[in-house]
Amino acid sequence: MTLLTRAGCSMCERAARQLAGLREELDFELVTRDVDEAAAAGDTTLRARYGDLLPVILLNGAEHSYWDVDEQQLRADLPAK
Repeated sequence: MTLLTRAGCSMCERAARQLAGLREELDFELVTRDVDEAAAAGDTTLRARYGDLLPVILLNGAEHSYWDVDEQQLRADLPAK
């Protein structure tokens, strides 16, 4: 799972806290990417595609939810361990 964020985004910080708690319970790997840092490093695709929707949660590379963590749907979509 990937959480797309940007610095100073309070909604992104809230989503990161929610996912950190769920990660322990549901046992998934969480990668956080700052779209502005990626753009500064030369990869502008994430910021161009998702910049107005942050935070965005990607599950297996596909958009799962944005602005808020859809916990119920996330639980349903994660494979059972």
